[in-house]
Amino acid sequence: MGSYDTLSKALNSLNERGYTIDFNMQSDSVYCKTLGESFSPEDFEIIEFYRFEGNTDPGDESIIYALKTKSGHKGVLVDAYGLYSDPLTAEMVQKLKTH
Repeated sequence: MGSYDTLSKALNSLNERGYTIDFNMQSDSVYCKTLGESFSPEDFEIIEFYRFEGNTDPGDESIIYALKTKSGHKGVLVDAYGLYSDPLTAEMVQKLKTH
């Protein structure tokens, strides 16, 4: 796991390493439109993560999670954090806060 100057460099590196699926945050799971499936916190693990903080705009703050599902799908979840993050269930908060 390295460090990256920009979100796009991190995404490109993860994509080259097989994290090719896009996941979207839901309050109680992550959803993959390509697969048409949702994965609850017990159905995936966080392999890597990277935080990016905006220098001037809190809206630029984000985190990238490299995820692997129990069924073997690898992808990324990009989510805002701080002021603009969405409300999550306790299970999702617990899963993500360990990183």
